[in-house]
Amino acid sequence: MLSVKELNGLYIGLMSGTSMDGIDAVIVELNDNNCLVKKNHNISYPHKVRSLLLSSSRNWESTTSEKIEMLDRKVGECFREATTTLLKKSKIKHSNIIAIGSHGQTIRHQPRIKNPYSLQIGNPQIIANGTQIKTIADFRRNDIDAGGQGAPLTPSFHKWFFSDKKYDRVILNIGGFSNITILSKSQKRVRGFDTGPGNSLMDSWIQEKRKLPFDMNGEYAKNGEIIPELFDKLSKDPYFSSPPPKSTGFEYFNLAWLKNHIGNTVFKNADIQATLLNLTVSTIKQSILSSAPNTKQVIVCGGGVHNSYLMTQISDSLHPIIVKKSDDFGLSPDYMEAVAFAWLAKQKLEGIPANIPSVTGANRKVILGKEFLPE
Repeated sequence: MLSVKELNGLYIGLMSGTSMDGIDAVIVELNDNNCLVKKNHNISYPHKVRSLLLSSSRNWESTTSEKIEMLDRKVGECFREATTTLLKKSKIKHSNIIAIGSHGQTIRHQPRIKNPYSLQIGNPQIIANGTQIKTIADFRRNDIDAGGQGAPLTPSFHKWFFSDKKYDRVILNIGGFSNITILSKSQKRVRGFDTGPGNSLMDSWIQEKRKLPFDMNGEYAKNGEIIPELFDKLSKDPYFSSPPPKSTGFEYFNLAWLKNHIGNTVFKNADIQATLLNLTVSTIKQSILSSAPNTKQVIVCGGGVHNSYLMTQISDSLHPIIVKKSDDFGLSPDYMEAVAFAWLAKQKLEGIPANIPSVTGANRKVILGKEFLPE
């Protein structure tokens, strides 16, 4: 068994988000006090795999266990490919990597049902065997077994990397869904939760109406006008006013949810896009101002940072709070979560609990993840 000192070194982090478009992979050097990204890489899922992922997750009732098993293998092979390509690009030998932290691909997240669960696929044994590197995966299960929602899990990493004795900070991740981590300068209890939709509804709407993967720089939304009556309906969803701990996903906020609120009323498509962007902005703003009124800095990561109009609206709505991107602090917004799961793998090997009960709602701190050894 390696000593804590020997566990300082190179790790790989693997992450795929709710957009299900590809895999982020990083090699990161981790020690007790800092991290340094040595190499990053992104691969897109093959078209057929992504189509199967989207259809299976969005049409869950008709998804068979055989289909899930097949996807678990296919996604595992994609994660393996991302890792081997990353190693080739970096010219770092696999024997120099201590472990891989693989989040996997979330295909179903149901934290509030009678028997809660969160299902990530991407067979970690395939990754371990194909790379000959110890792989840590299945990070959410132990938190759920301890009464938590299994999400968000990155706040413990945010605390480790971003805590500051001068400023009250909020780390804002805008992926398919938005979540915040609240870090007070007093270093007391960390809080965090999913604020609601991030890019997911905007992406789904423009994909259906304009056959585009996303709204580049928010141009489509920028050309529309907010629909007050629709925004009022959307923003009154009970999720937004419910207290933390809470997490959500496409199982709840999806096109069916949106169309149910639209009903038979005819609106311009661009105006709906503008309304959805405003929903993301307003729910982020409300969450920060109500839960962390003393915030002085908001640090943004995730794909949403590339939507310049969204970022401008968030910054304007939060003024005079300073809004910055995570790369101002040395971490790419695109690879933040992959780095976080590399760090979580290190916590697992060190035997350090890495969930935060005040965030997930768990009744105790637990060690996250399960080891898969290469065969």
